[in-house]
Amino acid sequence: MNNQVKIFSGSSSRYLAEKIASNYGQELGKVSLLRFSDGEFQTSYEETVRGSDVFIIQSTFPPTDNLFELLLMIDAAKRASAHQIIAVMPYFGFARQDRKDQPRVAIGAKMVANLLSAAGATRIVTMDLHADQIQGFFDFPVDHLYCSSIFLPYIQGLNLPNLTMAAPDMGGTKRANAYAKFLKTDIVICYKQRSRANVIDSMTVIGEVEGKDIVLVDDLIDTGGTLTKAADMMLDKGANSVRAVCTHAVLSGKAYENIEKSRILELVVTDTIPLKQECSKIKVLSVAELFAKVLHSVHSFESISSNFIVS
Repeated sequence: MNNQVKIFSGSSSRYLAEKIASNYGQELGKVSLLRFSDGEFQTSYEETVRGSDVFIIQSTFPPTDNLFELLLMIDAAKRASAHQIIAVMPYFGFARQDRKDQPRVAIGAKMVANLLSAAGATRIVTMDLHADQIQGFFDFPVDHLYCSSIFLPYIQGLNLPNLTMAAPDMGGTKRANAYAKFLKTDIVICYKQRSRANVIDSMTVIGEVEGKDIVLVDDLIDTGGTLTKAADMMLDKGANSVRAVCTHAVLSGKAYENIEKSRILELVVTDTIPLKQECSKIKVLSVAELFAKVLHSVHSFESISSNFIVS
């Protein structure tokens, strides 16, 4: 039996869900969000989902209301007898908490995985997790998409004469190396030391940057401190230019100001998270078409590997 597809959106990701649904070839389903005077809220579907494959699109960036709204929508679909409930999370929040890196801390990514499972999700579709091993936190299928299929054609289109890929930290080495191998370029690595989150004590670069057109690649950009510091360091060492491609535009604190005032020529991000304000140096590429293609494949039980350039 070919179950009917219903695509719904949480309130924070409707801007993206509308584009995904349009690329898929249908309209978003009707869902309502009732807010009480004390801040509590309740979700409900305004159409039947019985026996349907339900895709719920919601990135879980702050505030945590976005995550809890997704959980309520999953629970409501389960109680309304949906056939499958697929949580489409272009940005998976709390992914940076993927291990115990100090005593007496929570593993937030695992807790979120447990919550999604308990709510009733049967599958997750997400993009560029902060750590690939988060997929192992789930006991059901995870379709982990990579933004390389969007970023690599863009980088190739720049036609940079001395292109070199760069990792902004040791954790991003695998990602930058995959891009470098595909583009047949060199790679450089930034080594940074932190005393606490979002504060960089020192940074050095491993590799040759003089005369190079550097493209930094990362899964997300938060305050922009790492990228702007890396750009300054590389330009001081003789790099021709520095650009950056980052999937998730978290951009908290003074990030927009930091980017605008930085020596980075361009920051390319996606629309997994909406921009809070305009910035002349930020360019946004959409992931809507890629997600729509993958939703088609998930529904029809087809392979999604053709959507990957590098992983």
